[in-house]
Amino acid sequence: MPSAGKYRFLLPLIVIAALFSNHDAHAQKKDDPYILFTGLVLTSDSLKPIPYVSITSNRKGLLGYTDLLGHFDIVVRKGDTLWFAQAEKVGSWHIIPDTLTANRYNVVKTMVQDTIDIPVIFIRALPNKVFFDNEFVNSTPPDDAYERARKNLELESAKEEKKLRPEDAKASQQMLASSRAQQLYYYKQAPPQNYLSPLAWAQFLNAWKRGDFKKKKKK
Repeated sequence: MPSAGKYRFLLPLIVIAALFSNHDAHAQKKDDPYILFTGLVLTSDSLKPIPYVSITSNRKGLLGYTDLLGHFDIVVRKGDTLWFAQAEKVGSWHIIPDTLTANRYNVVKTMVQDTIDIPVIFIRALPNKVFFDNEFVNSTPPDDAYERARKNLELESAKEEKKLRPEDAKASQQMLASSRAQQLYYYKQAPPQNYLSPLAWAQFLNAWKRGDFKKKKKK
């Protein structure tokens, strides 16, 4: 059995190799250009979180958005220039330092409320109260949400009623004329089969989804 003294000279070599491997790993980690960029986006006056702030890079475009709490975490490159934008806030630039040695970078950004421009409103004065009363009574107010919903439901009901309503004499005559024209077109010929027709299969699937093939309950 070999003695332990023969392998004593291997211990310094193992320690030196481990030190060099750790140094190489640290150097490789230090030279890694990508870092994890995290932070919070808050309002400048009340320090409330700002959700849905878009973060855009000058190299890769859109990188992500802040969540409901104003938090974000994205992977960026050292030296990148980022643009923080939100509809109600003034946009802000942020440059990632290229001298960072860690693999994480945290910030707290504040954004200022933006001024929203609206179209110019002209107030027209009426010379007499009688004209004002006439305009007030005869003007048609816009539909509210309930009225719009009611009109939409009426339109859908009319569509369903039209499907169930039998065809009138004119529509029946047109259908009969079309059927006869198709029969004459394929006179003494085998009509084409629609087993492989994509249009026929699409019509079949739509009818199946609507429930046209279900058994109707007898009243």
